[in-house]
Amino acid sequence: MEADLLSLDQIPTSILETTLYRSPRIPNEVWDSIQKRVYAARKFIFVIPEYNGSFPGILKVWIDALEYPDSLRGKKACMLGLSDGTQGSALAMSHFADVLNYAGVHTLAFRPRLIDIGKYITDGVLVNPEYLSQIQIQVEQFLAF
Repeated sequence: MEADLLSLDQIPTSILETTLYRSPRIPNEVWDSIQKRVYAARKFIFVIPEYNGSFPGILKVWIDALEYPDSLRGKKACMLGLSDGTQGSALAMSHFADVLNYAGVHTLAFRPRLIDIGKYITDGVLVNPEYLSQIQIQVEQFLAF
């Protein structure tokens, strides 16, 4: 399956001045490219790091800057939570599911939580067999979703 990867650090902070809460929007070449990618996508996999008990604010900014409601409505998504703590981003995924539901996104129920993730990364590779198994199960379910 082909995938298009968008990392949170690729979201241009300039959207705070050009796009977010502006009408009319000011053209922003980088953001406009991201918006086109979102329109082209049918499914989304969100890998959500826990940040201050929820998901990172830049992820909410990304959602808020998308053209509503057409960008996400009717599309499908799954979530994978990770944290260095013991919650595995459970609350973050719950918060983000509420945002996605409001945007009209259908979400996969199976949401693996990868706790203490820092302990299981060696040379940039996930080495926990249980986590790898959970990811494989989620991928299979999501492809069928």
